[in-house]
Amino acid sequence: MDGARTANDIMFLICTTVTGAVAGAFVWCLMFAMDTSISFIWDRIPIYLGGAYPIIMCILGGAVIGFFVKRFGPYPESLPTVMAKVKKGGYDYDKLGRMSVGAILPLMFGGSVGPEAGLSGAIAAICTWAGDRMKRFGRCFERLSEVGTYAALSALFTAPFYGLGGAAEKSEGWEISDVMRWMAYITSIAGAVGMFLLLSDLIGGGFSLPRYTDIAYGADEFIWMIPLMLTGAFGGWLFCMSEIVFKRIASLFGDRIVLMTMFSGALLGLSGMILPLTMFSGEMQTEELDATWMTMSATVLILIGLFKIMVTSMCVNMGWRGGHFFPLIFSGIALGYGMSMLLSLDPIFCVCAVTAAVVGAVTRRPLMSVLLLFLCFPLHSVLVLAAAAFIGSRIPLPGSVGEIEKTG
Repeated sequence: MDGARTANDIMFLICTTVTGAVAGAFVWCLMFAMDTSISFIWDRIPIYLGGAYPIIMCILGGAVIGFFVKRFGPYPESLPTVMAKVKKGGYDYDKLGRMSVGAILPLMFGGSVGPEAGLSGAIAAICTWAGDRMKRFGRCFERLSEVGTYAALSALFTAPFYGLGGAAEKSEGWEISDVMRWMAYITSIAGAVGMFLLLSDLIGGGFSLPRYTDIAYGADEFIWMIPLMLTGAFGGWLFCMSEIVFKRIASLFGDRIVLMTMFSGALLGLSGMILPLTMFSGEMQTEELDATWMTMSATVLILIGLFKIMVTSMCVNMGWRGGHFFPLIFSGIALGYGMSMLLSLDPIFCVCAVTAAVVGAVTRRPLMSVLLLFLCFPLHSVLVLAAAAFIGSRIPLPGSVGEIEKTG
C-alpha cells in the first residue's frame, strides 16, 4: 500500500512539473506573439500615418476589441475570477482560442494593462484540461489546474515567489499532505519558470519585472520614509477612486460596447500623445524610464505616474480588459523617481517605498505585494517593502470601492 502511494506521489510530482513546463511554454508563446504584433503595429506602420498615429490606432484597436467582446464575450476574465473558478474545481477549456485572443488584443493596441489577467484564464484552461485527463490516477490530479496556473503566473513574472505566495493560501479538497502540496507547487513552478527562461534564452522574447541591484539608506531617507510611503498610498487610493469614476462612466454606455471601447481608445491615444509612457503595460517603458528619468523634471515624472494610474483604471473598467500589476509597478517607479528628484534622496529607496505602497494599497494584501516586488529590489530592501506595503494596505479606500472586484 505504501509503495503504491509513493508511486502515485512521484507520478503526481512528475505531472505537475510537466504541466508547469507546458504552462510556461504557453505563456512564452503568447508573449512572443504579443511582442511581434506590438512591434509590427507600433514600430513599422507609424511612419505612414504621422503624429496622430496613437489616436488613430487606439480608436481602431478599441473598435476591434469592442466587436470581439460583442461577438465572443467579455474575455479575458479578471485574475481573481479565474482563480476563484480554479479553486472550485477547474476552468472551462472549450473557449481557449478566444481567451488567448482576448488576452492579446488590448496589449497589442497599446492598452495600459498587464498581461497576467488575460493569460491566467488561458493557462487555467490548459491546466484544467490536463487535470481532467489525469484524474483517473487519483483525485489529487484534479489540482493540476491550480498548481499549473500559479506556476504560469510565476513564469509570467519570472518570479517564483509570486507563485509560492498564491500557494500559501490553503485550498479545499486536497487529499494529500501539506508537504506534498508544497512540493507540487514547487515542482510546477520550477517547470514553468525553467521552460519560460529556456525559450527566452534560445529564441528571445519574454516578459519580466524590472530589477534594481542596490539601495542606499541614510538619515534623510529615513526622515522622508513615511511621506514617501503615503505618496505611494495616495497613488493606490487614486487608482481605487478612478475605478469608481470609470465604472460609472462605463455604465452610461449601457450595451454599446463598441462605442465605449472606441471612446476609451481615443482617450488612451490622446494620453499617449501627451505622455507617451502612459501607454502599454509598462515593462519596456520602465527600461526607457530608468535610462531617461534624470532628463525629466520632478513634475513630469509625478504626472506620468499619476496619469498612468488613471489610464490603467480607465482601460480595465472601460473594455480594455487586463491586469493592473505591471502598470501600477511602472507608476510607482515614475512617482518614486519624481520624489527622489524633488527631495534629493536615493532614487532606488524612493522607488522601493513608493511602488510597494502603491501595490499594497490596491491589492490590500501586503504579503503578496512584497513577494511580487521582492525580485525587483535587493534583499536588504525587504523591510522597506514590507512597511510600505502594510501602510498602503491600511489606507482607507474611497466610498464603496472596497466592494469593487479588482481586475487582474
